[in-house]
Amino acid sequence: MTEFKIVLNALTGEISQVNLTNDEIAQRQIDKTAFLEIQTKLDAAKAANAATKTALLTRLGITEDEARLLLA
Repeated sequence: MTEFKIVLNALTGEISQVNLTNDEIAQRQIDKTAFLEIQTKLDAAKAANAATKTALLTRLGITEDEARLLLA
C-alpha cells in the first residue's frame, strides 16, 4: 500500500493526493514510535497517580467525595 499525503493549494483551493517519499515514510514511522513511547509513559504516570491517590484516601479513611468536600 502506498502512503500518501493530502496537499491543499491555499491560493487555488486545489486539493491533491501526493505519494510520500521513502524519507517521509521513514520519518512518519520514527514519529509514530516516539509518540507511542511518550503515550506509554503518560499512561504509566496516570496509573501511578491513581494508585497513590487511592492509597492516600484509604490511609485517611475517607472517600473521594469526602476529600473533594474537604478541599472545596
